[in-house]
Amino acid sequence: MAKVAVVFWTQGGHTETMANAVAEGAKGKGAEVSVLFCSEFHADQVSQYDAIAFGCPAMGSEVLEETEFQPMWDACSMKLGGRKIGLFGSYGWGAGEWMDNWKAAADDCGAGVVQTVALQEDTIDDNLELCRALGEALASC
Repeated sequence: MAKVAVVFWTQGGHTETMANAVAEGAKGKGAEVSVLFCSEFHADQVSQYDAIAFGCPAMGSEVLEETEFQPMWDACSMKLGGRKIGLFGSYGWGAGEWMDNWKAAADDCGAGVVQTVALQEDTIDDNLELCRALGEALASC
């Protein structure tokens, strides 16, 4: 049984909705899943999981949330080499450039990015199957 962490930050609840769908998809494939707010997850926990889904919405000028999520991501990124991960989040404007930049940063760390899901806020409810598919993919790693 795969052990999957779903680690996220949310302000308005959109990314939390996505996180729960990712977890649902992983559980549906038989994975043991932990859903954690980013302040509950630390770099020393990375090795405890077979795969990790990280979720954060686009903030400001299409960047990760800078106070809580970015510091956690920076600490974890050094331990992601060879680890299977997924990236997900919501955005309200722009074209999702933050996700492209985030994936490039994950690739630079040597993480194996299985899948990314970037959803515009007003389309989340209609596209939760994409989040479930991300969870399924991570559970299969």
